[in-house]
Amino acid sequence: MENKKQSALFKEIFGKKVEVDFDGGEFTSDAGVLFLRQTEEKLGIIERVAGVLRDRRHPGYVKHQFVELLRQRVFQIACGYEDGNDANDLRVDPVMKMACERLPISDAPLASQPTISRFENAPSRTDLYRLAETFLEGFIASYKTAPQAIILDFDETADPTHGHQQLALFNAFHDNYCYLPLHVYEGKSGKLITTILRPGKRPSGKETVAILKRLVKRLRAAWPTVGILLRGDAHYSAPEVFDFCYANNLQYVLGLTSKEPMLKQASALVKLAKQHFVMDNQPVQLFGEFHYQAASWGRPERIIVKAEHNEKGANPRFLVTNLEGARPRFIYQTIYASRGRAELWIKEHKTHLLSDRTSCCRFEANQFRLFLHSLAYVLLQALRELHLKGTELASAQFNTLQKRLLKIGARVRQLSTKIKISLPSSFPLKEEFYKICLSVT
Repeated sequence: MENKKQSALFKEIFGKKVEVDFDGGEFTSDAGVLFLRQTEEKLGIIERVAGVLRDRRHPGYVKHQFVELLRQRVFQIACGYEDGNDANDLRVDPVMKMACERLPISDAPLASQPTISRFENAPSRTDLYRLAETFLEGFIASYKTAPQAIILDFDETADPTHGHQQLALFNAFHDNYCYLPLHVYEGKSGKLITTILRPGKRPSGKETVAILKRLVKRLRAAWPTVGILLRGDAHYSAPEVFDFCYANNLQYVLGLTSKEPMLKQASALVKLAKQHFVMDNQPVQLFGEFHYQAASWGRPERIIVKAEHNEKGANPRFLVTNLEGARPRFIYQTIYASRGRAELWIKEHKTHLLSDRTSCCRFEANQFRLFLHSLAYVLLQALRELHLKGTELASAQFNTLQKRLLKIGARVRQLSTKIKISLPSSFPLKEEFYKICLSVT
């Protein structure tokens, strides 16, 4: 409804008109954002990000500092407002103002859409590189003690483009012009390590090594004895990656595209799987291993084969790994198959936080947008991990957290000695709300 002063009429109840308008005053629909404010205060990641961004604006015209703009944009994204245009209305939301360290009623509004747009287009490549380092520093700081081992889950996702975005390329597999941003998560906890916007082509071995080199150098500087396992699909199986892992004491379990020599070595196991299927008329999975060296590889590699046969026929799959001792079935089903969790984390990042809104013309601006959504991911993941244990939301996805915990209607009153936030008496998660309050404060 364009005219917000106009009333909407609904079906009568017992002869009484039902009239709706937007004259309620100082109400919010996102009272739960205060949980994010408390979580961010403990993490301090927005403060760190603001500290590495160079502010090139004239001081005499600045009304909104970068740290406030970051808070405003990230909190809005976390609550489901991915579009910068929403800032025009949310800038006066009393709880959004409180989350950005302003008084809810008497202080000036937050930034409008034009200011947000200029802010998103401001960072340079140097700023973005420093910001990426901040994500890595935040990941390291999230551990109270050094972990014995971590898993680096590498995966990319298609981000379709619909205009003249720089470095958008046509990808035949996805049949669209797109970016292919790389997501890196810690495979056991789901903590985000970094997100890197990339052109719409699969990563080369050299590109993967360039990213790995920076990550491993910083991780080993913080945790000299930490064990690191690289996990990813066949896109990351390249001789440069194998060589880097051997040179830097990294373990890896990577998918591998099948080749004719590998199919020949696995033929006996594939044939046996077919025989079991014919006898039992049930899907069959058999596991085995052999060593294989492609022409471009520096050494023979351990290949894990899964010989699967079902009603659709044979479906052999291959992995390459430098793990020794572990059984093929364990490596495939327990170690490699667990990388499916990374796809769920990407789903939360991309689908629930709508991080594919990379519609700026400049590539740098789109990378910054991806980082803003990544900050929202870090906050929601930390909220869930640190403060939702023992509640019914302990394993909830981000969209559930948004609907049930963040998007709560409330009346806000600013009094002389306190700020009073009145939540609905019918709110169904009262007990959980109090539990979470005790945890975050």
